[in-house]
Amino acid sequence: MTRSPAQAALGFAVVVATAMSGCGTQSARPGASTPDITTTPATVASVSAIPTATRTASPSPSPSPTPTHTATSAAPRVVSAASSPVDHLRGVGSAQQVVKVAASRYGTSYATLTAYRKTSSGWVRTFGPWTARIGRNGFAPPGKKREGDGRTPTGSYAFSFFFGVNARPSGIHYSWRHAYTYDVWDDDSASSRYNLWTDRRRYYPGRNPEPMHNQPSYNYAAVIAYNTARKPGLGSAIFFHVSHGSATAGCVAIPQTQLLKVLRWLDPHKAPRIIMGTTSAITR
Repeated sequence: MTRSPAQAALGFAVVVATAMSGCGTQSARPGASTPDITTTPATVASVSAIPTATRTASPSPSPSPTPTHTATSAAPRVVSAASSPVDHLRGVGSAQQVVKVAASRYGTSYATLTAYRKTSSGWVRTFGPWTARIGRNGFAPPGKKREGDGRTPTGSYAFSFFFGVNARPSGIHYSWRHAYTYDVWDDDSASSRYNLWTDRRRYYPGRNPEPMHNQPSYNYAAVIAYNTARKPGLGSAIFFHVSHGSATAGCVAIPQTQLLKVLRWLDPHKAPRIIMGTTSAITR
């Protein structure tokens, strides 16, 4: 949820408080669904070490065969599913792709993004670790996200669909919506279309909706399936989008080249999840 701030300079933007909750601009508005976080951050998994050599020799001084030295070759590094960092995350469920976005503490707008895929031998790191920007006020504790608080919700979420101002990129697997100038996201808690993509030519979008034709933030983006029950006040318009060089109003943002790699990789048939929060909040 980002309005690319024209205020951003050299990677850091001046936050201008508005009445809007989108990520294109860093807004401060009043007022998250309970995170989809189950009992089911970061580097690749632990390594099972195997001794590299053993030495055997006859202790007898009698004329027996010359002592032999036997060495075993170093074993390859094995990623064990049981010791994978993904298996310590909450909310993985049946996912075969996981995007982890972890911050070291509450209050920081910086996080680390790492993507993993599940293979027959365990979880393998596919992308990252990369620096990501999150809400200007960091992560909200589980279940504490509120509309306009400038925080990114903590939890495990699916992706709904992809969208963008630019043409649909090649190689993506999710459905795509082009963002026209009349497309907005309704982030008015009192509106009947709260937390929905809205064509303002057909529907009233509530007060101060989030413009979707927003560059560069929404050149390419994915909708994170947060507050799909659309409970008023719990937050709306949480996206995974192009970074504008500063903190967001609650979305997750990375540079465009990195984002496109992840968007092309994500496959709905592999039930991907984006698991985000402080390391302590999302780790079992």
